[in-house]
Amino acid sequence: MNNNYLGTVVYSKAGRDIDRKFIIMDIINEEYVYISDGDLRKVEKPKRKKMKHLIITDIVFNDVLSNKTVSNSEIRKFLQSLGSNKEA
Repeated sequence: MNNNYLGTVVYSKAGRDIDRKFIIMDIINEEYVYISDGDLRKVEKPKRKKMKHLIITDIVFNDVLSNKTVSNSEIRKFLQSLGSNKEA
């Protein structure tokens, strides 16, 4: 898998975190990614999640794409600014 999904906003469609918004922080392989929401899943300890359990949106958090360090508060503010509508 290439890095096309890096920084993309996703919704969980399975597990305890169902319907929560996350940002893809890192790509492990074609099946798994690391996601973070800056709240329950911090940047320092992102959740490993299968791609098939995620709803991918067209929204991208560009700060992840640049090589700068992203803080938990920046992620929380960005996700809160999106509201609660799913745009899959």
